[in-house]
This record gives sequence, C-alpha cells and structure tokens, in this order.
Amino acid sequence: MSEFACALSIAGHELPNRAFLAPMAGITDEPMRRLAERFGAGLVVSEMIASNALATGMDDMVRKLGKTSGSLPHVVQLAGCEAEWMKRGAEIAHAAGADIIDINMGCPSKRVTNGYAGSALMRVPDEALKLIDAVVAATPLPVTVKMRLGWDEDNMNAPDLARRAVDAGAQMITVHGRTRQQFYKGEARWHLVRPVVEAVAVPVVVNGDIVDFVAAREALKQSGAAAVMIGRGAQGQPWKVGQIGVELDGGEAAASPSDGELVDIVSEHYEAMLLAYGTHIGVRAARKHLDWYLEAAGIELEKPVRKSLLNAEDPQEVQAMIPDIYASDRRLAA
Repeated sequence: MSEFACALSIAGHELPNRAFLAPMAGITDEPMRRLAERFGAGLVVSEMIASNALATGMDDMVRKLGKTSGSLPHVVQLAGCEAEWMKRGAEIAHAAGADIIDINMGCPSKRVTNGYAGSALMRVPDEALKLIDAVVAATPLPVTVKMRLGWDEDNMNAPDLARRAVDAGAQMITVHGRTRQQFYKGEARWHLVRPVVEAVAVPVVVNGDIVDFVAAREALKQSGAAAVMIGRGAQGQPWKVGQIGVELDGGEAAASPSDGELVDIVSEHYEAMLLAYGTHIGVRAARKHLDWYLEAAGIELEKPVRKSLLNAEDPQEVQAMIPDIYASDRRLAA
C-alpha cells in the first residue's frame, strides 16, 4: 500500500484522494472543474472571486460561483482586502451552495497585489487575520487559506501566518512553494513548506510545479504535506489530477485519453464553455484551452490550420475541425 493512501478529510468532508485541482483565474471555471472532478480529482476549487465585485452583483463573479454536479465539496475561493466585503462575499457564497470557503492570500498578480489582496496580504499579517476572522464569523462553513512562502526572500512568514490563520479558525492551509516576488519563475521549493506543516495541526497542501506522479510524490516527501495541488500541470489535460490521485493511493492510473476520446472531451469542454459564457464570449474564452489540449497532446498544426482553429468566431467551424485534428498524425517528433 502507498504511504499516501490513508484517508484525508477537511472539516468532516471525506476526500477520495490527495490530488487537488488548483484555483486558477480564468481557467478553473465550472466546465474545467467538472471535467477534473469526473476524471477523479480529490478536490476542485473555483476561480478566484473578488469579494467586493461579488457583493455588488457583478455577473462575472456570480457566474464563477457555479457548482459542479459531482459529489466533491464545493470550494469557493474569495479574494479581497476589506473585512466587510469578505464577510458579504462569504455569506453570498454560502447561500449559493458553497461547502468550503478558501481565502486567497497567494495570487502574485500586480492587479491583485496593488490593491493589497492576494499575496500582498502576507506583508500585512494583522490585516490578513482580520479577513480570516470576518469570513469565519460570517458563516458556519469551514474556511481554508491559500498562500505563498512569503512576499520575498526577506519575508518568508508562511509558518507564522499559517499558525495564526489556524488559531483564527482556518481548517486547511495550501502553500505554493514560491514567494510572491518569484511569481512563477525558478523552481518551487517544496522543502520550505515543511515548516508550515510543523507549525499547524490541520492538513497542509503543497502547490507549485507538480505536473506528474513523480513530482507529486517528491513534493509530499520534501514538504511532509497531506496533499498536492496541481495547477498548470492540468491545463490541456484535466484528467491528470485524478491520475496523480490514483497513483498516490498506490493504484494504477487509467491511461490518458486516446485520440478518439480526446475528440469527445475537447468537444464537450468547448460546448460547455459556450453554455457557461454565451457564444460571443465563450468562443474566445475557450481558445486557450484548445491550445493547451494541442500542447499536452504534442500536436503541432500548420500555421493556417492553427489560425483557423484559434481565431474562428463560428463555433460550428471549430467543432468541425476537432475530429480531423485528433484523427491526423500531427504528433511532434520525440
């Protein structure tokens, strides 16, 4: 039996395995989460939702609350810098069917950190704690927190902030193994998550550069974490999270989809995005996913074909191209 095969639960929610889909803005929308869950992810998390925009009824933020139809707990990630907005956002998420509220303290985007949200909160831990207190008090739902190692090399305060977050009521901590100033450069330092694990008595999840079972196993060994979170490694291959989860449990993961199965998956994902966003926005929002599916499958298209696929405004044109693309021998040479 695998050393990682024992059961894991978060605030009473029993999870099927230890491989989670990370929240990624503009990426882990309901169609993406639905696929990852169907392929066996142990947990999926919504896109980051701005609490103030949600509280004022912005349509895009309300859409992001969408719940998959599966059996996993519905985790909604909120971002913000003001306790009142976070409180109202948590109340709205609760009313919309959330099972767990995750607080974003890890996003490195300048657009987010300039407003003292996301990873900027690690620079002002007292303010960060006010947000946690507000969310914990707003609903009976369990609250979790996602953070980075710190703001920069001189401020690696994840263990202390995690301890304070847990004292305030957080029931799981996720740590991306980079500082904010690293953004996504260099390598994630999984071993630096271990001090967080040692500082708290709740599950800790390690995140960053986990793209396959080998990386997942090493990340868990170096960090001592209870689970892994997969972000960019799931782009274009939403089945990857579930595969890693099965392997961490000591099982044999199902093979990646064949070309014929890819036709169905890509077409389903595309149609789901049109339904979620409406055709006008959906055809554009789906383009990055179409590109990632090609990249993950090692398919290189001739420039005119690629341009037609990724720039088409007519969804029927795109759907007509998908079977041909995956039926042809377009794999990159190894």
